[in-house]
Amino acid sequence: MAELTVVAARNAQPREKAYRIAAGKGLYLQVMPNGAKYWRQKYRFRDKSLMLAHGVFPEVSLAQARDARDDARRLLASGIDPSMQRKASKVAQQADVTNSLEAIAREWHELHKHEWSDTYAERIITAMERDIFPWLGNRAIGSIEPRDLLGRLQEIQRRGAKETAHRLRRWLSPVFRYAIVKGVAGRDPAADLKGALQGIVKNNFPTITEPARIGELLRAIEGYAGTYVTRAALKLSPMLFMRPGELRFAEWSEFNLDKAEWSIPSVRMKRRKEQKANGEPHVIPLSSQAVEILQNLKPLSGAGRYLFPGERDAKRVISENTVNAALHRMGFKDEIVAHGFRHMASTALNEAGWDEDAIERQLAHKDKNKIRGTYNKAKYLAERRRMMQAWADYLDQLRDGKVKTLFEAA
Repeated sequence: MAELTVVAARNAQPREKAYRIAAGKGLYLQVMPNGAKYWRQKYRFRDKSLMLAHGVFPEVSLAQARDARDDARRLLASGIDPSMQRKASKVAQQADVTNSLEAIAREWHELHKHEWSDTYAERIITAMERDIFPWLGNRAIGSIEPRDLLGRLQEIQRRGAKETAHRLRRWLSPVFRYAIVKGVAGRDPAADLKGALQGIVKNNFPTITEPARIGELLRAIEGYAGTYVTRAALKLSPMLFMRPGELRFAEWSEFNLDKAEWSIPSVRMKRRKEQKANGEPHVIPLSSQAVEILQNLKPLSGAGRYLFPGERDAKRVISENTVNAALHRMGFKDEIVAHGFRHMASTALNEAGWDEDAIERQLAHKDKNKIRGTYNKAKYLAERRRMMQAWADYLDQLRDGKVKTLFEAA
C-alpha cells in the first residue's frame, strides 16, 4: 500500500465514523467525524500495545509527524517508553517555569529594551506575545528543537505574514544565545533555521529615475493647486530627500536660514534609543532654492512650531499620506511615493560621480567606519553643501526641460 501523501491527508474527508489512514511504521492519520485530523502512532512496549499522539494536521505537517515517529522509535530501540519520556519532560518543564521560553525571552527583552526605541521594543515583545508564547512559551527553553520552532514559524508564514516569521527568527536567536550563557539551553535552534523559511521578495519604494519623467513630476509639483504648505512639502521632498517623517515633523527652531542649514535633533532621527538620546544632530545644508521656499513658507506657518501644520489643527503636522495623496492626484500613483525621492536622488548622484560617503551621510545612513566618519565630518559637510546646491540646480533644469542627461560633479 502506498504511503500517505500531503495531498491525500489534506483531501481526506470526514465520514460518519472516525477512520485511520496509514502513514508508515505505525504512524497514522485519524480523521474524525467533525473533520479534525490527528496524528497517532501505534507501538508496543513490554508486550503492551500503546498509542502516542503527535498533534493535529495541518498544524503538524506530515514530515514533522514522521520525524516525531522516528524519534519515538529511537527511544523504543533504547528501551525507553516514549509516552513516559514525554510525561517526564512535561513534569520537568512545569517544575522549572523560570527557564521557560517566555520567561527567558522577557528577561532578555528587559535587559536590552533600553537600547531600542520604545516603538521597536514594543514591537518585539508584542510579536512574541501574539505568535510565540501561546504555543511555545511554557516550554523549557532548552527543550525546544529546531522542528518545534520551524513548525510555528511556518504556520505564521501560511497566514501570509512572511516578514513577521523572519523577524521572529532573528529576534529569538539572541534569546536562545542568552539562555546558553545562563546555562539553561545548549543550542540556538533559531540559528539552525537560517535559510529554512520561505524567502521574502523585497520591494523597494516606487521611484522615478528617468530624467525626462522627473522633469514632468517637477512641473506637476510646480503647478499643484493645493495649499502652499503641501506644495512646499512637495517641492522640498525631492530637493532634500530626507525620510518623510523627518520632513513632516520639521520644526522652525531647527532651521538657520542665514547659515542655510537644517539641524535635525538626534531624537528625531532613525537611530537606536541610546543614540537618539546622546547622538549629535543631523545637519543638512540647504540650497538657495530650499532657503527661498522656506522664506516663502515662514509667513504662513512661522508663528507656530511646525513647518507643515495640519489644516484642522496647527499643533499637529500634516498627515503621513498628504504628500503621497498629492502625488496620486497629479497622476503619479504607483510610480513614486514620498520615500522614493531618496532613491531617486541617490541613484542620480551616484551615477554622476559624487562622493559615495557624502551621499550616504546626506541620506543619514550610518557610517560603518566610526573613525573615518568622525575624521571626515567637516569634509562631508563641505562636500554635501556643494552637492545639495548642484542637485537643486539640476532639478531646476529638469523642471525647465533644459537637461537631457545627468549632471556631473564639479
